[in-house]
Amino acid sequence: MLNTIVFIFITMVAFAIIHSLTADARFKAWVAATFGQRAYEGWYRLIYNALSFVMIMPITAYVFLGGDVLFQPSDSLRPIFLILQAIGLAGAGLSLLQIDLLRFAGLKQVYAWATGKALPLAAEKLQTDGIYRYVRHPLYLFSLMILWTTVPMTDRIFVYNMAATLYFFIGGLWLEEKRMLHFYGDDYASYRERVPALVPFTKRLHF
Repeated sequence: MLNTIVFIFITMVAFAIIHSLTADARFKAWVAATFGQRAYEGWYRLIYNALSFVMIMPITAYVFLGGDVLFQPSDSLRPIFLILQAIGLAGAGLSLLQIDLLRFAGLKQVYAWATGKALPLAAEKLQTDGIYRYVRHPLYLFSLMILWTTVPMTDRIFVYNMAATLYFFIGGLWLEEKRMLHFYGDDYASYRERVPALVPFTKRLHF
């Protein structure tokens, strides 16, 4: 069991490091200098997403296809967990629908590259409406809901969730807040003064 836990944690840490490094501005600048600015603007986001998916799926499959059960809710409590997970799935979907999903996936950039349209694309407007009016990072919030309401909770899932949660706070929230402040400046600083990071209607949380 200990070997399994160590394997999952190390694998997740490796994913987090690679994922963060490939999101770093210095690495992006190297890619642009090596392959050309237009190729970078057109293809980087899609390749970044595809690489992330390829890296995370094997360990995710391993985690969810085995392990020793740590917690199994009673029949009367199980519907509560399923409802919370459904809310998490719906909230994550809604959060994605409120942004430019094709741009988020990288498909809009590839289309612009293939059709000879101007790159980089015009800067995105800071999203502060809808669900983003109540929480700055709804994708992280609802992803955590999905992860921690998974039942039965096995030892593999627990370690996976712990590593993912740590990454959300360190590689996600902390670094993303810095990028958003750099990109949007005072607009984002004002936004995060008004809106909490993860939990709606709570005291604001800075990273």
